[in-house]
Formats: sequence, structure tokens, C-alpha cells
Amino acid sequence: MPVQHDGGTPDAGLRVETRLAVLGRGSQQPGQPLNVPIVPASNFRAAQGGAAGREYARDDGTPRWEAFEQLIADLEGGPAVCFASGMAAIAAVLELLPVSARVIAPRDSYTGLRTLLEDGAAAGGRWTVRTVDMARDDELAAAVRDADLVWLETPSNPLLEVVDVAEVAAAAGAAGALVAVDNTFATPLLQAPLRLGADFVVHSATKFIGGHSDLLLGAVVCRRPADRARLLRRREVAGATPGALECFLALRGARTLALRLRQAQDSAGELARRLAAHPAVGRVRYPGLPDHPHHARAARQMRGFGAVLRFEVRDADTADAVCAHVQVIARATSVGGVESTIERRAELPGQDHVPAGLLRLSVGCEHVEDLWADLATALHATAHPASRQDMDARRSP
Repeated sequence: MPVQHDGGTPDAGLRVETRLAVLGRGSQQPGQPLNVPIVPASNFRAAQGGAAGREYARDDGTPRWEAFEQLIADLEGGPAVCFASGMAAIAAVLELLPVSARVIAPRDSYTGLRTLLEDGAAAGGRWTVRTVDMARDDELAAAVRDADLVWLETPSNPLLEVVDVAEVAAAAGAAGALVAVDNTFATPLLQAPLRLGADFVVHSATKFIGGHSDLLLGAVVCRRPADRARLLRRREVAGATPGALECFLALRGARTLALRLRQAQDSAGELARRLAAHPAVGRVRYPGLPDHPHHARAARQMRGFGAVLRFEVRDADTADAVCAHVQVIARATSVGGVESTIERRAELPGQDHVPAGLLRLSVGCEHVEDLWADLATALHATAHPASRQDMDARRSP
């Protein structure tokens, strides 16, 4: 069994910035390190007579895992388990389902989720999958009535659709279905799915929580302690165990999450407003803009609008040209780092619902004026930008 830290839990009334700084510190005994040490060990000395204690890292964890889990559990409000990656966390939740379980999945979602669900459906019917346009409330409500698990991603990737978690959770509960929410884009600072009625919350800590594009890590937070025990078992038998260094990096990154997210979110809102007024840009979608179809929902459900936005230019060639011309912003596929990244999402497999000229922008911690100058220069450099009238005609529904 894992050895428990002897450090006390800070007052639950502390503000989130303070909790990020003080949680997961380990022992409060004099002479002990302020940070939980990295323990590069897979094997531990066994206790006499079968007494409880840490014996093998895959089974019993390491102090670093537990420190990171303590922090995530506090932020989300439920017991947490960390995994080797966000995909490992997703897979662990799905593996809790019975054979032939009925899964409702979003049309707009992380590509890894879609691939995993398709593979499971093809592999002897491990589960059945129904893909739903979750921007259509009527379609989602009808699907929930015939489900064992409803998987939500809000805001979604890359269209940034916002789902009413409380409404879906209430309908799922009435139908006897579970609800899992991928909270990666919102982070625990902006959205609390468990408090809205979800059963599981999934994070790719690779992204905003880690925040520096230097690790792979995932986490699941659950409503019921019994589900945590099942997730621990899945992690053990699947070998989906994180490294001590990765947990160290994620915990260190999480210390500054509130600071990083505040800067990135403020810049994202400003860039979204400027892009919406640019003649070479068509539709801009950011939950913080009043013209976002789910703006009121996001304002009610979230404590902020996040640091990811999307915008459309004339076509795929124009989008590629924008990506080629930016200098400060990196052309890269992931999100949530201190550096801003841009990507044309339709170039990825399985993105048929994504407009060819759509660009997803993850805003980092650079100065907003430098980011805007970079974008404006790249947009100006694209040959013969469409007029505002032409762009309006080409906007996606």
C-alpha cells in the first residue's frame, strides 16, 4: 500500500492560487524538503510479516504520483488517479464499462478519443458508439436516453462547442447512464464538472496543467471512491503508470497554472475580438465572444472562457500560408503551453466536419501585442485575401 504523506491538508477556504502553491508538498516535519523528492526507484524494501508498505512502484505508486493526485483531487473535488498520458486516462475510464456498453461520443472531439472508440467498436464489439452533434441539444437529449456512458468534451476540440454539463448529467442520471467530461481545455480553474453532476473528469495534464510542452501525463477524477479503486486496478494491470519525473514536472507546472491561464485567457479574448474585425478573417469562435452560440451557457457554467480560439480564412491554402508566415506563434499540434501554437485542423484524419480554412490557436504567455503583430503580418502576407463579403459567403454553418 502507498505510504501516506504526513503533511496536513490546507484549509478548504483557501483561494485556488494559494492551493496551487501549497498542496502536494508532502511532509511538514522540520528538516524535510519543501518539494516531494523524485524517487528513481521501481522496487522498495518489503516490510516484515506482510505489513502494509510500498513495495513495487507499478502497484503502490511513488510519492510524486500521490502529491500530484492530491493537488488534482483538491482542484476537481473528488479522488484522483494519474496515468502515463491523457490517452491512458481515457482508456482507463472506457475499460470500466461492461462489454457491449453503449457510448455516446461527441462528433467534435479529440482525435485520439475517436480512434480509441472506433477500434473498440471494431474489436468484437467491446462497446458500441453513437456519435452525436452535441451542438444540437435535441439530438443529444435523445441519445442520452439510450446510453451507458455519455462522453462530453466542453469546450470541444477544435470547434469550441460548449455543452450544458448539468443538464446532460441530470438526463443521464435519470436514464442510468454515466457521464465523463474531458476538462482539458477548461482546466479545473474554469470548470468543475463533478459539481455539475459528472461521474468522471479526464485531463490531459500534458497541456494546460503541465503548461510547458515537456511531458506526457493524464489524470482521472471520479465522484465515487469505489471508482478510484477500479481505476487504480486498471492502471496497475495495464501498466499505464506515469514516471516520477513527469509528475514532478506537472506538479511544478501546476504551481503557476492560475498565473499562466490568466495571461493566456486575457490575450485570447483580445485576439478573438481583433480577428473578428479583420477583413481577411471569416468566422471567429471563442466562448467569450457574445456572438458565440453558447456564450451565455459558457458564462453560466465556466469561471472564464479559456485560452483556445478558432478562426477561418478563405481556404486550406490560405490557412497553410498563415501557418507558414507566423514567426512568434509555433505551428504545432498541441495546446496549453506557455508558447502559442497554431494548426489547420482539417489536415488531420477524421476531421471531415471541420472547415478546410479553420485555424485553431492556442494562446500562450507572450505579450498580446507581439502575438497580434505576428498574426496581422501573416494575414497580410497571404495572397489576395478574400473580401469581407466573400468571407461571409464562405462561412461554415
